Formats: sequence, C-alpha cells, structure tokens
Amino acid sequence: MKCYKIFTLFVFLLLSKSVYSQFHLPPVWGNEIPQYDFRTKAYLSPKRIVWQEATNDATISGTECLLRVGNGQAVLSDGGLCHLKNGKSGRASLLLDFGRELQGGIQIVTGQSATHDVNVRVRFGESASEAMSDIDGKNGASNDHAIRDFILPLPWLGVAEYGNSGFRFVRIDLLGEDTDFLLKEVRASFLYNNLPYKGSFECDNDRLNKIWMTGAYTVHLNLQNYLWDGIKRDRLVWIGDIYPEVETVNTVFGYTDIVPKSLDLSRNLYPIPQWMNGYSSYSIWWLLTQYQWYMKQGNMKYLKEQRSYMFSLLNLLIEKIGTDGKEHLDGGRFLDWPSSTNLKGVDAGLQALMVLAMQTGEKMSNYLGDKQMANKCHDAALQLGKYIPGCNHSKQAAALMALAGTMDAKKANDNVIALGGAKGFSTFYGYYMLEAMAKAGNYQGAMDIISQYWGAMLDLGATTFWEDFNMDWLPNAARIDELAPAGKIDVHRMYGDYCYKGYRHSLCHGWASGPTSWLSENVLGVKVLKPGCKEVLIEPHLGNLKWVKGTYPTPYGVIKIMHKKGKDGKVISTITAPKGVKIIKR
Repeated sequence: MKCYKIFTLFVFLLLSKSVYSQFHLPPVWGNEIPQYDFRTKAYLSPKRIVWQEATNDATISGTECLLRVGNGQAVLSDGGLCHLKNGKSGRASLLLDFGRELQGGIQIVTGQSATHDVNVRVRFGESASEAMSDIDGKNGASNDHAIRDFILPLPWLGVAEYGNSGFRFVRIDLLGEDTDFLLKEVRASFLYNNLPYKGSFECDNDRLNKIWMTGAYTVHLNLQNYLWDGIKRDRLVWIGDIYPEVETVNTVFGYTDIVPKSLDLSRNLYPIPQWMNGYSSYSIWWLLTQYQWYMKQGNMKYLKEQRSYMFSLLNLLIEKIGTDGKEHLDGGRFLDWPSSTNLKGVDAGLQALMVLAMQTGEKMSNYLGDKQMANKCHDAALQLGKYIPGCNHSKQAAALMALAGTMDAKKANDNVIALGGAKGFSTFYGYYMLEAMAKAGNYQGAMDIISQYWGAMLDLGATTFWEDFNMDWLPNAARIDELAPAGKIDVHRMYGDYCYKGYRHSLCHGWASGPTSWLSENVLGVKVLKPGCKEVLIEPHLGNLKWVKGTYPTPYGVIKIMHKKGKDGKVISTITAPKGVKIIKR
C-alpha cells in the first residue's frame, strides 16, 4: 500500500504544471523555450444519428457502428464499418449529435476503402440546423473566428483530425463521383481544462439545479488558454463580459491562473488612456473584476502588481467627471447589445458604473494602503452623486443604479426590473438584474425569472447558455437539437440581432452564466466579507424551496453547507468550514 501511494504521488507530480513545465525540447533544438498546452484532450463518440441521406444512386449503410465507443485505431478488418458510396449523381451524407456542446474538433478513422484519396465536407454546428447550413451571406453562417465548414482530405486506412470550434453537431458529406468509402469512427476531440468542480449546488428544484450546472459548464468550456467569451464566435478576451464569468469561476472552480492571465492580457493590450476593447465601461469592469478576484482569492502580491495601472485608470475616470457630477466618458458608450438603442438608459447606466468604480476604487486603495487615493475616489463618488439621471425604463440601467445605491433597490425592482417578469432580460446584464432584485429582497421573484428565462433555453435543447435570448422567441419554436419540422421556427436561424444574427449567434457564451454564482451567493447564501474568504457570511434565502445544499471553494478549502426548512418554516443550517475561514451565520 505504501509503494502504491508513493507511485500515485509520483504520477501526480509528473503530470502537474510545476514539473511538466520544466520539460524541454530535445538538445538538437538548442536553447529554444517550448510553450506547452496543458489542456486535456478527450475523445467522445456520437450519441445518435440525427439524419442520413443517400441521394439518387448513392448508398449508405452501417451508420450504427459510429455510435460504438471507438479507440482511434485503424484496423485491417473491414467488418462492422460504416459504408458510404457515391454514384455518378448521388451523394451520401449524415448528421451526428455528440449529445452536448463541446470545444475542439473531430477525429475520423478510415478503413480499407475501394477508393483512395477521399475528400469529405465537414460542417460543425451548435444547433442541428447550423450543421446543415451553407455559408450564403444571408443566414449568418460563417467561418469567422473558427473554421466550421471545410473540405477535409482523408487518408486510406488511417486517422485524420481537424477542427477547433464550438459545436454539438457534425455533418459529413462524401464528395466525388463513384467514391466508395469505409468509415470506422467519427469522434469528437474535446479540448478543455481538466478543472475539478469544487463548488456545487443542489436543491429540491431540479430545474434550478440544471441551470446552475449549465452555467458552470458554459464557463468551463470557455476556460481555454484564456477566458473566452464564446467557443464558436468571440473566442476573445472581452474584458467587460468577463465579470460574470469570473464570478462563476470563483463559485465553481476557485483559483485558476487563467483568470489573472486574461486580466493581464487586457491590461497590457490597452495602456492608459486607451479603453479596454474600445469601451470605457469595459475598463470599469476590469476594475470591478479585480476587486471580486481579490476578495475571493486574497492574493495581495497580484493586487500590488495592478496598482500602477489601476490608479492611472482611476485618475483617468475621475477626469471624466464634470463639475455638475455628470460623467463624460468617451470611447464606445455601451452596456450590452439589447440596451444599446436606449441612449438615455445607456447614459444612466454609465453614470452608475462610474459610481461603482469610485466605490470600488476606494476599497481597493484602502487594501493597498493608499489613503490619499482612497479619499480621492470617495470624493469623486460624492461628486457623481450630484447628478442622478432617470433609467428611462431600462432594466440594465435600473439594475446598475440599484447596485450603486443611486436608485432605491425596491423601486428599481418594483417599477422596472420585475415588470413583465423575464421579458426584457438579457443573458449578460440579466446577472446584474438578478443582483438588484436580491438587494431589493425579491429572492423568489429572481428565482422565478431564472427558471423562466434561462430555463427556456434548456427547454429548447440547450446544453450551454446563449449569447442572447428573448422570451419573444418561444412561440412555435423548434428545439435546436432537431431539424425544424414544417411549420415550426428555426430559432437559431431566424433570430438574433446586431453582431449575432442567425447562425452567427453563439450558443455558448460565458457572460450568460450569471445564475450559477447568483444561486450560490443568494440561495445557498455565501457572501465573502474579507479578502481571501477569511470571513464569510452565510445568509440563505430559500424562497419556496424546502432545502438546499452545496459547497463553495476558498483558498483554504471547501465550505460545506446544508439548509433545511423545519416544520415551523425556520431554516436549520449545517455548515462546515476549513481552518482559516471564519463563518458568520445570519
């Protein structure tokens, strides 16, 4: 047993970054420093054949063999393989479903085909219909950011692997006349960071449980070498969009160096006085994200590394405050796409974001021991308070104003955010709307909207949350995991706006993960009071739930929590915290 433990420890160390990063190229490469990719690649077989077709004189048989668990090895035996054959005028095609959204490509294993030098057309799709689409300039389908529609030459009796995109469905068309082809396997090559799910959430409402996990998985897929916004389109570090993603990371995975790596990338790409990604609001979100990262992880060394840039940014923001207290931010003036046409709402939202920036700047400056900068931010927040615009019925603006304290949270909830329920919510700013509802004490209302809005995507077959969603899309909508039947609406093709029309619309966007961290913070009740989770408030709000349990990662280990309503309606809690974490129960 002792030898086994030693061996296990050796293997763990061998695979860890600390050891693996010391590996070098062979001596013939000289002193060149290799860059290793520490992501995990896993191979997954399809779950079902959604569609297959052999037109005219083409034939197709044995597709069921593709559903078997493969091994990636070509073999001499021709038994039990999928046989596709094109004639003079016909073509053999099939559509595979891998069961859930993935990031990566495909591996194709071939047999001893009668035809050598075979080519296939491969199309990836986040929906079944996207995988069936052509890039026609009208339906939104494209090869932007990641190639999802291409011609692939295949070896005879060999293995080919290609692709780097976000997808669930793959269509394969055999090309060429009189082509006789044997196909052994088509497997997804799933590329991801092998991070343990340290955080968890479970309650007596299965729909909320599934929503929590779907948000976690959505961000997990986007945790590649950097923290992306989307795995098909927007495979970029959009620093404003990253705020809800980082909150999900804190809730589910705890520390990962992908977060500071991504924050530093934007800091280095946009030196002051440039705005990150061209938007003044995004530079503010960088600041707010730094604060949340420090509160959850407590890394003072890293915070000190941000000091120079952070203080320069704060001074730049302060310069944009007029004598009347109104912000005068230049660059792109932006909250999120659905609110972008409500210019007065955008103005109100930016004013609130400036207040949040100064409030956060004061806290960060105090943590860094700079009283002078803290006072400067405090005075700037007071100056901004002289001008309080109306939200112009914008749920986005009302949410930010409630969080900044420039609008009464209950009025924001009752008069704007909760009106119409989930109608008017957006996947990105929906998180801040939920936070504002919680501040107003409307926890059950927020849970209802989570179930209605994010749950509606699940009802349509989603396995990750989308770049955008609108409740008006629901009537007569077909599921995304089926080819739209006659008389039903193909949601992916027909809807979307701005930069995400039709099939260009991303169905895996990390900014849509807000319910995951919201449920852990407000229902499970975890609120971090001191940096590094040294002091944590547990204040559950179960609403109509009977019980909830879960875990929350801290730098010291995992907090385990169980809440259960007694017969008298009072909540009975059982909490276990690691040494170094002080728990305050309310």
